[in-house]
Amino acid sequence: MELYGLLAVGGGIYDLPVIKQISWLLGQVMNGLYNLLSAIGIENIGVSIILFTIIVYTILLPLTIKQQKFSKMQAVMQPEMKKIQKKYANKRDQASLQKQQEEMNLLYDKYGVKMSSGCLPSLMQLIILFGLYPVVMYVPEYVTKVRNVYMPIVEKIQSISGYENILGEVGKSAVANISAFDLSSKSELATVLYKFQSSTWDALIDKIPQVESTVKSTVSQVADLNYFLGIDIGSHPWELLKDALATASVVGVILAVIIPILSGLTQFISVKLSQMGAAGAALQDSDNPMVSSMKTMTYTMPLISVVFGFTLPAGLGLYWVASAAVRSIQQLAVNKYLKNKSVEDIIEENRKKAQKKREKKGTSAQEINRMATANTRNVGTSKVKKDSVDPAKEEKIKKVQELAQKAKPGSLTSKANLVSRYNSGNKEEQN
Repeated sequence: MELYGLLAVGGGIYDLPVIKQISWLLGQVMNGLYNLLSAIGIENIGVSIILFTIIVYTILLPLTIKQQKFSKMQAVMQPEMKKIQKKYANKRDQASLQKQQEEMNLLYDKYGVKMSSGCLPSLMQLIILFGLYPVVMYVPEYVTKVRNVYMPIVEKIQSISGYENILGEVGKSAVANISAFDLSSKSELATVLYKFQSSTWDALIDKIPQVESTVKSTVSQVADLNYFLGIDIGSHPWELLKDALATASVVGVILAVIIPILSGLTQFISVKLSQMGAAGAALQDSDNPMVSSMKTMTYTMPLISVVFGFTLPAGLGLYWVASAAVRSIQQLAVNKYLKNKSVEDIIEENRKKAQKKREKKGTSAQEINRMATANTRNVGTSKVKKDSVDPAKEEKIKKVQELAQKAKPGSLTSKANLVSRYNSGNKEEQN
């Protein structure tokens, strides 16, 4: 089953505010890139998609590095995390759960990472990729010069009475969710026509004979834009394969299967390289729940790419090939970069970054922790004599105590309080 319903311009997840804005922004990049290539005499959608993919994944590279660093740290932290989980395995009371969370927080602080460090890069990448798909799937919606090629046939069709019903009938074979498009809009109608195959154009000419000459002119221009290495990237490889088999064309069969096969192969290489990198350290631990899911992903993702490569337009398959190839090259560079970087170096970098953020906000974390520790250990205890404490220092400690008690959840002060409570708890257990 095709994914047009999910990828519709007129609705679905791609119509959500944030993703819609990202699609618009990436569409501007695609449009500018196409105009730049046109200026040097290259008007080809396939070339534009490849260069566009390289640009987008270059932008995503810092997020990829950050995610790989977190994966490397996760592998190092895993034994200590297991100890904490084992320690509280059979404890479900509120106090134990809170203590377990505190120890987990301290563990993450120890290695200079946050619990969200692995999720945020993945989430941001996913949002950007959601915004990217419509741009590749519906090129005329975003690229002005491609849309303009369709304008003569669009205007010709819209001059015909009852054209919406005719298009709805002949176009549903090429655009499963054609009802989601506003056919009175020139740009959306151009986007629908971009999905038409040879058989769809023939069916349209049968219904509206007066558009035949305009259709032939449009198809001829689109062929120059859409053909990449002999492949019509606007066509579905599965349809191309059926036609090639019907005519016993060996070359046709090769051209039909090359993009889906390359899509699966490059996806497999990309996944294997990512497992050889920072994330691969987790595969050495047979008890790690990530192991089975990562091994499954090694084979299922390439297979899914092959299936989608056959059932979706070749242009989208070309994007998958280009993106997997770019990711593979990036992963080789990231693996080499992280191989020469010790865990201690990464921890030190994380701590320095965290320290800079804290200093921008005001008092350093060490100062807050020192004050909070002094506060909980010294203030209000019978062991501290008033005459042995400097009055100015005692006043300062009292002020810090008051501020600490009013600390907002999640603030640096509240985290420092967690540290001091944890230290106190350990001492009580030792006593």
